[in-house]
Parts: sequence; structure tokens; C-alpha cells
Amino acid sequence: MATYPVEQVAEWFLRYAEIVGCDDLSNLKLQKLLYYAQSAHLAEFNGEPLFSEPILAWNHGPVVESIWRKYTKYGNAPIPADKEVDLSGIFEPADETELEQVFELFGQYSPWSLRNRTHDELPWKSTPRNHVIAPELMREYFSENYL
Repeated sequence: MATYPVEQVAEWFLRYAEIVGCDDLSNLKLQKLLYYAQSAHLAEFNGEPLFSEPILAWNHGPVVESIWRKYTKYGNAPIPADKEVDLSGIFEPADETELEQVFELFGQYSPWSLRNRTHDELPWKSTPRNHVIAPELMREYFSENYL
């Protein structure tokens, strides 16, 4: 399985949200989708990451800091997809299917519902604030609770 730049994974979620008519994909919600996508990938593919950037345990849940900074200007508003970025042929079919499944499972929830959900889960709860959530912890938790 391939490892992708986290920017491409984030853009995939933004585009997919527009396709399916999701109108609440804010930075907060995007962060949680990235966390669940990484967790699912780690669980499904023996600890292989979907992207290499760390996920931090911030006050409002798991965050990929570079993506948070990129989209912070949108505040709580939905983030528009960037039509200039070409994603065609970038994702392997199994990875794209996995992203769709993550979106179908978690994209139905509001940003704050996802935030609260992550606060109830061991990976975020057991990681000190502003520290990296251990990929192994994400893999184990997702394997036991979602697969």
C-alpha cells in the first residue's frame, strides 16, 4: 500500500464531501476524518500508515497540525475543495475504497459529535495534550472497535 501526502488525503475528503452533498466539512470535522482514515488504514494494513504526518492530541481532539494551519482561515465554516489539484489516479483503489468507507461511517456526524466521539476513545484520552497519538494505539483501538 502507498503512503500519501496528507494534503492529498485532506483534498480527497473535501472533494468527496462536495460530491455527496456534505455541507459541514469544517476544519474540525476534517481533522477527525483524517484521524479515522489513518486509524482504519493502520488497522487494515498491518500498521502501514496512510500518510506520514503525526496526529497530535489537541484539546478538541486529534489534529494533523499542517492541515489545521492550512485551513484555519475558514474557522468553523465549510472548506471548499480546490479544483486546481489533480487527484486522478493518485490513490490505489483499495485506499480510495477505504476513504469512502471512512467517510460513510463518520461523515454523517457533525463536527462536534466527532470531536466528542474522539474524546471518549482511548487513543486521545490516554495521550497527553499536544503530544503525538501513537499509531500503534490507533491501530489497536480501531481494530478492536471498528473492524
